[in-house]
Amino acid sequence: MDNTKYDVIVIGGGAAGLAGALTLARSRRSVLVIDSGEPRNAPAGHVHNYLGREGTPPSELLAIGRGEVSSYGGEIVSGTVTSARKAEGGFAVELAGGRAVHARRLLITTGLVDELPEVPGLKERFGRDVLHCPYCHGWEVRDQAIGVLGTNPFGLHQAKLFSQLSDDVIYFVNTAPRPTEAEREQLGKRITFVEGEVAGIEVRDDRLTGVRLSSGEVVPRQALVVSPRFVARAEVFASLGLEAVEMEMGGHVVGTYIPSDASGATSVPGVYVAGNVTDLKSQVIIAAGAGLSAAAMINNDLIEEDLEHVR
Repeated sequence: MDNTKYDVIVIGGGAAGLAGALTLARSRRSVLVIDSGEPRNAPAGHVHNYLGREGTPPSELLAIGRGEVSSYGGEIVSGTVTSARKAEGGFAVELAGGRAVHARRLLITTGLVDELPEVPGLKERFGRDVLHCPYCHGWEVRDQAIGVLGTNPFGLHQAKLFSQLSDDVIYFVNTAPRPTEAEREQLGKRITFVEGEVAGIEVRDDRLTGVRLSSGEVVPRQALVVSPRFVARAEVFASLGLEAVEMEMGGHVVGTYIPSDASGATSVPGVYVAGNVTDLKSQVIIAAGAGLSAAAMINNDLIEEDLEHVR
C-alpha cells in the first residue's frame, strides 16, 4: 500500500495527459502520471500538424514530454489502472500488482481504441497504408491510388476529403448504404464507385498493392482509407460513476466517449477528462491543448478548495 497522496493523478500518458501534467507541475502541484504504454498512434511513423514538432515520431514526442514533466517534479510510472473510486479527501486508484495511490483530483486521458472493419489484413497495416484521417496521413499518400472502404455513411465524406489529395480515388461501396443518384452525380467527376463486398487486401514486399473483392477481382490500390469505430478507454471508471456514451454523426454511431463540459469537468466532481477519451476527433496537438486547459481548471479548483481551509 502506497500512502502517498498527490494533488492530481493523471491516468494516461499521451499528449493530453503529459500536457496536463506539465501544466500542473509548473503550478507546483504534486502530480503522478500513470501510463499503460499503449498509445493509440504507436503504429504511425510520425506525428503531423503539431506546430514546431511536425514529423516527429510518436515515441520521440512522448519521450520529450515525459522529460519535461519530470524536470518540474512530476512523477511518471508505467502501469495499468485496475480500479478508481471515491475515497476520503479525493480518490483512490489501484494499479495492477496491488499498488494503491491517492489524489485530490483525477485527470483521465486514456484515449480511445480504433475498432477496425472486419476485413482480413487491416489491423496489421493500420497507421501505415491503411488509414483513416486525411489530416494525419493524407500528404503521405498524395497522388497515389487511394481506395476508401465503405462501411458506414461517413465513408463518402472521407472519399471527398481524399479526392483533394489525389486524382485517383475509388470508393468501394462494400457494406455501406448505396450512394444516391445525386451523390453519384456530384462526386462522379472526382471519385470512381466500385460495387461488391471487399474480402481482403493484397500486400507485396510489405506494401499494400490492392483491394480484393469477394468476386476474386483485385483492384490495384496503394492506400486504403477505413472508418474505425472509436471506443473510449473508459471501462475501469464505471466504479466512479463514469460511463462512456454513444456518439452519433449523421444518424450513425461512430463511437463512445466520456461527456464533459468545456472545462473538461465530468459529472463526477473532481474528475476531469481530456483528449480522445472525450473528443473522438481531436488530433495530437488538440489533445495536448485540451490537457493544458483541463489542468488549468483543476489547479483553479484546488486553489478554491485550499482557500476555504485558510483561517
